[in-house]
Amino acid sequence: MRYFLSLSYDGTDFCGWQIQPSSPSVQACLEEALSRLLGGPVPVTGAGRTDTGVHASGYVAHFDWPGSLPFEAPDFIYKLNAILPHSVAVFSVTPVPDDLHARFSAVRREYTYFIHRRKDPFVRNYSWLCGYPNLDFDAMNEACRYLLGTHDFSCFEKTGGDNKTSICTVTEAFWKPYTPTLDSLCHSERSEESLYWYFRVSADRFLRNMVRATVGSLIEVGRGRHRPEWIAELIASGTRSDAGESVPGHALFLNKVSY
Repeated sequence: MRYFLSLSYDGTDFCGWQIQPSSPSVQACLEEALSRLLGGPVPVTGAGRTDTGVHASGYVAHFDWPGSLPFEAPDFIYKLNAILPHSVAVFSVTPVPDDLHARFSAVRREYTYFIHRRKDPFVRNYSWLCGYPNLDFDAMNEACRYLLGTHDFSCFEKTGGDNKTSICTVTEAFWKPYTPTLDSLCHSERSEESLYWYFRVSADRFLRNMVRATVGSLIEVGRGRHRPEWIAELIASGTRSDAGESVPGHALFLNKVSY
């Protein structure tokens, strides 16, 4: 029988989701915990790769087990979380049809990238300090319009990938200000200009390094180094070397996978 797991993980201490020969991965960590709990090898398949240091707040993975699990779902989750490190948390285990696949059955994935505009020790592990002056978020949001639709996004793809196609369909892309919880609790007076922003993007699939390269390119627009239409030009005929630099991975979250 196949089971879906919903989980979150802090990617700080991992080389990413996928098992690597000599580095700790989320996949290996989860497989080891499941094998200890169930008393036998348990391969796990995830919804997709995440890079070194990237986090997930709404990840999905599946594993196969002959028959019913030896514990009821609440006990299974409790016992599994007791084995897993603090950086990985499982929230649910659900039996699904055998042909439902955590990666290939997914129809939509959603990522969020966080930036902050002033030095802040409380968000530094999960947000990128973007200190460029006078970022034009209106221009960046205008540029986001050119990401929408079905395109070849190879200009934002890290070289060396093994995917068969670079075509993706982006359904959502925007920048929006937010207020961190600690900041709202500790500061009664707020600046009129938001110092905390996030970029949200949704698509049917993503290429390797695509979100981080996209954010880096949008930042170039915000700095005034390119017009918003530059994003459309990149997608139409640009290469990876023409686009902006990739931003750091520690501020990126995979926050939703839909089936």
